[in-house]
Amino acid sequence: MKRLLNPLLFLLLLASGLLSSCKDEDDDALDGTITPVSNFISPGDNTFVRLDPASNAAITFEWSQARAADGTLVLYEVMFDEEGGDFSSPVYTTTSGTNGQDTKLVLTHGDLNRIANLAGIKAQEKGKLKWTVNASKGLNVLPATAARVIELERPAGFATIPANLYLTGSGTEAGTDLSMAMPFKRISAGVFELYTRLSPGEVKLVDQTTGTPTAYYMDGNKLREGDQATSPATAPAVYHIQLDFNNSATTLTEIVSIGLWVSAENKVKADLPYVGNGVWKVENTPIEFFQESWGRDERYKFLVTQKDAAGVTSKQYLGSTNRDNQRATANSPAEYFFLTPGPDNQYDYTFKFQSEADGKNADITVKMQPDGPYTHQVTLR
Repeated sequence: MKRLLNPLLFLLLLASGLLSSCKDEDDDALDGTITPVSNFISPGDNTFVRLDPASNAAITFEWSQARAADGTLVLYEVMFDEEGGDFSSPVYTTTSGTNGQDTKLVLTHGDLNRIANLAGIKAQEKGKLKWTVNASKGLNVLPATAARVIELERPAGFATIPANLYLTGSGTEAGTDLSMAMPFKRISAGVFELYTRLSPGEVKLVDQTTGTPTAYYMDGNKLREGDQATSPATAPAVYHIQLDFNNSATTLTEIVSIGLWVSAENKVKADLPYVGNGVWKVENTPIEFFQESWGRDERYKFLVTQKDAAGVTSKQYLGSTNRDNQRATANSPAEYFFLTPGPDNQYDYTFKFQSEADGKNADITVKMQPDGPYTHQVTLR
């Protein structure tokens, strides 16, 4: 006599088979096996590079592609270590380009100068770095089968990078009273900037306004430590000063003018005189919207005319972070008026005067000061 299989047991066996099949398929889909990076393309082993951070030159580190067993994406991490290191505690680690997807990494001479410093290579000396690449997929991380060496010669630099920086001296707006020295805006570690007027005379950079500060000075496009505090200005002028202690680099750009630029007329309608302490202001200037076929246009931004150390003149627009804006109101947040460099575009990234401004006069102020975001203010008369 035939014995029938218990229906409940049959269902249990069927479910078990399905689960086992799904598990096998999932295991195949989630295979984390990868191959390591096995070949380095550039730079060649023991390549020598004399670093020149001010030049913005760059080195491309490139390697062969690693493979994943399931054909999915492999990510890359580049590690740098001292010449005798084993990468157990690398001095610097970063992902490759495109968030780790590229098989290359581009580092500027400035980047390499900072990495060399981390590896203990002193300024104006030569030293070697080892570099290699980790390939990863999920939690599976596989080191490359080899490493390469790059030899670097560092430029003049600083053993200690100041956390803060101030401007003082007879050739500055602040004068010689150290307690009144003007603070720089700290952009990132070791990088500072300031908008100010310089005149012939003593111009000194210091790291504190009390006690015995460490002093620095500008020597062309180089930044040096010491008391040689000669002004870089041969005549009074307003400058945008950029200093990078990581790369011992100085950039001095003269601000020739800042103008209120009206979009519809595609030109500057009023110049803002410099009044000191990083502030430009024009008083009682007329505001009149431009009559278009569809209505009255109120868009504006600011045009900065500037001149580099070689005497070459260029322009830079300061506008909104938003491509388009609503009209300003009495309740517009402070962020609405923040200034940011933007493209040479007639109508985009502009501000809009409040409705009440049409036909009125106003005081317009641009503030490029170190104690907060760069911004502007419109005060109706």
